[in-house]
Amino acid sequence: MAALKAIARSLRSTDGAEIAEAALVLPLVFMLLLGIVWFGRAFNIYSTITQAAQQGAITAARSSCVTCNNTPSTDAQVATAVTSLMQSSSLDTSQIIVSSASPTLCVTPPGVCTTNSNITICRNAQLNPTVGGTQPVQCGAVVSFQYPFKFYLPFTSLNLQQIVMTAQAQSRMEN
Repeated sequence: MAALKAIARSLRSTDGAEIAEAALVLPLVFMLLLGIVWFGRAFNIYSTITQAAQQGAITAARSSCVTCNNTPSTDAQVATAVTSLMQSSSLDTSQIIVSSASPTLCVTPPGVCTTNSNITICRNAQLNPTVGGTQPVQCGAVVSFQYPFKFYLPFTSLNLQQIVMTAQAQSRMEN
C-alpha cells in the first residue's frame, strides 16, 4: 500500500513536466513542418518556372509553321508558351520580372533580344563557349525571366523574406 502511494506521488509530479515538455517541443515541430511545406513550395515554383523557360526557348527556336518556309515564331507565341505553363501551376504571371542576364549573341546573323510580357527572348544567341576555336559556334534561342517568392515562416528570420528566382533556358535552332 505504501508503495502504491509512493508511485502515485511520483506520477503526480511528472504530469506537469510532460505538459511543459510538450509546450516546448510542439512549436518547434510545427515550425519544422511549416518550413518543409514552404521550402517544398519554393522548389515547386522553381521547377515550374524552369520548365516554362525551357518550353519558351523551344518555341522561340522552332518555326511556327513547318510548311510555311520556316516562319519564325513570334514573341507573343513564346510569351504564351511560358505563361500558359505557369498558369497551369496556378502561378501569377503578372509577377514576372524582367531578367537582367544577357547572353552572348552570334555574329552572323546578328542576334536580337526582345522583351514580351517581362520575358526576355534572345534569338541567334551563342549557346556554346568558344574554347580554342575547336568547336563550331552553335546558335539558338535563350529565354529568361525572374519570379519572386515570399516565405511565411513566423517567428523566424525568414518570415516575409522575398527571394527572386531566375529561370533561363536555351534551345538550339534547327534548320
